[in-house]
Amino acid sequence: MKSIYDVEAVTITGETVKLEAYKGKTLLIVNTASKCGFTGQYDGLQALYETYRDKGFVVLGFPSNDFLKQEPGTDDEIASFCKLNYGVTFPMFGKISVKGADQHPLYTFLTSKESNPEFSGKISWNFNKFLISPDGKIINRYGSRTKPSDKKLIEAIEESVK
Repeated sequence: MKSIYDVEAVTITGETVKLEAYKGKTLLIVNTASKCGFTGQYDGLQALYETYRDKGFVVLGFPSNDFLKQEPGTDDEIASFCKLNYGVTFPMFGKISVKGADQHPLYTFLTSKESNPEFSGKISWNFNKFLISPDGKIINRYGSRTKPSDKKLIEAIEESVK
């Protein structure tokens, strides 16, 4: 895989999308979970999306049950939970694995030393974040404890959407 835009993923409603559909936009890719101590970050992610979407910014949520089984629901249950509890309108995808033998190709790309030499490494927990430039380059990586309201994250988004 040469580019993040070569990756295909299935939306939470079952449609297959090539990430090329987001070419030219700044992306924040986040592995999410509904029963995690960081689940409240959905509020901040939605706020970021609402603030910057008109400037070409998109949050992409990828639910994962890889950490202490904190995302046990079906895609329908996850979609309902996100909408009802956090008013999520940014694109959500079907539940995937972000680590291990069945790791989704997107996360293989994001964590591999070959495709991401500067910010590679295993996903440590739910709500890890990857900021992607409009031309598909990985700008930065943020851990679970970095809130969507973090000043450095916001500055990096603002710089990218200029």
